[in-house]
Amino acid sequence: MTAIPPIPLNTLSSALAVRTHCPYCAFQCGILMGEDLGADMPRVSGDPHFPVNNGQLCIKGWTSSALLDHPERVTTTQLRDSRGEWRDASWEEAFDFIAGKFKTIRQRHGANANGVFGSGALTNEKTYLLGKFARVALGTANIDYNGRFCMSSAAAAQNRAFGIDRGLPFPIADLEHAEVVMLVGANTADTLPPMMQWFDRQKKARGRLIVADPRRTDTARAADMFLQLTPGTDLALANGLLYVALEERLTDERYIAERTTGFDAVRAVALQYHPARVERLTGVPESQLRQATRWLATARASMVLTSRGTEQHSKGVESVHSWINLMLALGKVGKPHSGYGTLTGQGNGQGGREHGQKADQLPGYRLIEVDAHREAIAKVWGVDPESLPRKGKSAFELLDSLGSEIRGLFVMGSNVAVAAPHLSRIEQRLKSLELLVVCDSFHNETSAHAHVFLPVYQWAEEDGTMTNLEGRVIRRRAVSRPPPGPRSDLDVLRELAVRLGCGEKFAFRTAESVFNELRRATAGATADYSGITYSKIESSDGVFWPCPSEDHPGSLRLFAERFHHPDGRARFFAVEHRPAGEEPDAEFPLFFTTGRYKEHYNSGAQTRLVSRLRNAKPIPRLELHPRLARRHRVVTGSRVTVESRRAKMEFVAEVTADIRPDTLFAPFHWGGRDAANLLTSGVLDPISRMPEFKLTAVRIAGVRP
Repeated sequence: MTAIPPIPLNTLSSALAVRTHCPYCAFQCGILMGEDLGADMPRVSGDPHFPVNNGQLCIKGWTSSALLDHPERVTTTQLRDSRGEWRDASWEEAFDFIAGKFKTIRQRHGANANGVFGSGALTNEKTYLLGKFARVALGTANIDYNGRFCMSSAAAAQNRAFGIDRGLPFPIADLEHAEVVMLVGANTADTLPPMMQWFDRQKKARGRLIVADPRRTDTARAADMFLQLTPGTDLALANGLLYVALEERLTDERYIAERTTGFDAVRAVALQYHPARVERLTGVPESQLRQATRWLATARASMVLTSRGTEQHSKGVESVHSWINLMLALGKVGKPHSGYGTLTGQGNGQGGREHGQKADQLPGYRLIEVDAHREAIAKVWGVDPESLPRKGKSAFELLDSLGSEIRGLFVMGSNVAVAAPHLSRIEQRLKSLELLVVCDSFHNETSAHAHVFLPVYQWAEEDGTMTNLEGRVIRRRAVSRPPPGPRSDLDVLRELAVRLGCGEKFAFRTAESVFNELRRATAGATADYSGITYSKIESSDGVFWPCPSEDHPGSLRLFAERFHHPDGRARFFAVEHRPAGEEPDAEFPLFFTTGRYKEHYNSGAQTRLVSRLRNAKPIPRLELHPRLARRHRVVTGSRVTVESRRAKMEFVAEVTADIRPDTLFAPFHWGGRDAANLLTSGVLDPISRMPEFKLTAVRIAGVRP
């Protein structure tokens, strides 16, 4: 497809709209931005030519330009004075101070005493350069990012099962042609609202939608079948569906024999999950188990999509494996408009985990513990492979070691003081640091503990690339002129590298020059971007990786002929349901689970500043079932104190029959006393190191009007 030129926003304006993308979720909706007549703030409208959102936006997208001239924007570099107050400083003073502290910490405690925490919101260029900065300029193993809290379980399972992790191995448009789609632990109506158009199209084509969730969400209300399962039982549910498929001879034995390995062990485990047992574990009636299996198995095209509700558990990787097992056994993975996929959350959650800001990975999905991978990256970077550190700490473990093993922390684009589990513990760790540097555009709960604040450009003020939930690499374009004062994250890394003695390895002046090195670094790797160029993206609606050469069209769909393991076969993994890291008991008898409002995004650091979004959802509300509410004399508007083994916090109640009687729900977009993650635990998945956000044992400790 040829590039679409700038187009007029309206017939009255002579200004032209520039094609770019929304700063929020991984749907990365195409937007058009330009100057309104008589206004300083760029106008946003949906891009009708971008084939993912087709011009649709959610309320966050429509208001995305509100932050660009926000009065609370920080435009001056700040340092803490001797009284703990912020004072203005020059960029040179701040850079010198940070570099000096990094050097001192390294001399006293070793290179790994400095840490770096990144974000799934960063462009591919920033992600790549941040990983290089950690390992070359600081020499530390300890870099991770908030995507560990989002996608890590699905990524680990897909790599193990398929040999590659791309959230969706097919374009989003394939949903329209699937006869059956099953969403597990995914509330797309709130988290990816423009995606609902594809389910509308699917249903108009006489397709069926199944939703499995502890809450009857707006997504569930759109479904043809709703499975209201007990929190933490996704794995048992999938094994139960596989039992039915085996019992009713709905598995594709030829596909299993020709394209997979390891099914005998999975078959033996699945046959222990009789529907009667699964009904007791999950609360889903046997009749629904059987009907859901038949729909998925007998449809010409069917798919299962999981999201955070399945993945944010101490058995998240195994839970994802259970759904992959089911779809492999049904012979659906790699078939047209069929298969398994996971819905990436953050804007660049896909690219963010591919290019080196995860503790165990190097650019292109290379592994830092594999010598051949280290040598390939060291050659591009011009360093000795032995100089590259080995695997560092995962996100929660990194944060939990602050002040002891890690004395200095550099944070770019993440609000860890809201996003991390067991927040009271993490806040104490942040306070104990010798150096905390935060790069952002606004102060937040994390910068409240910082020693240095570096004001940086916002999303519409600089160029770069993003990779959306389909694996589509797209262009983010500079549309708005930044105010005087802030600088690019790329400039920040370059100037710090100069002061740390390796400036020649970071002498990039444009995002495109960084991307060109990223291309070389990923050549021949699993996530191969070497054939993607800015001009190639410009002449299309994005390029799907892997793309190994400039004349390669990109990989729209994966697995049609082979999987990415050397033998071309997918791997089954036998998995058993097991208790969560923390189960309800007599003392803490209720499940507590977290999620999102459509008006807010992640830690809320951006959306809580937008008046329209803040007014729509000013506070987090606690959802509880009428039966539970009657027992505790709660009505909508009551103030309910919820207690876990770590903390107590008070919510305003919202009584609703949409939630299970044994479960409480609250959103996690707020900090301070309203932070839902005060209650959650630091129990981790043993493979992905994902914290168990979706299941905490709690009790109602008090009620007042």
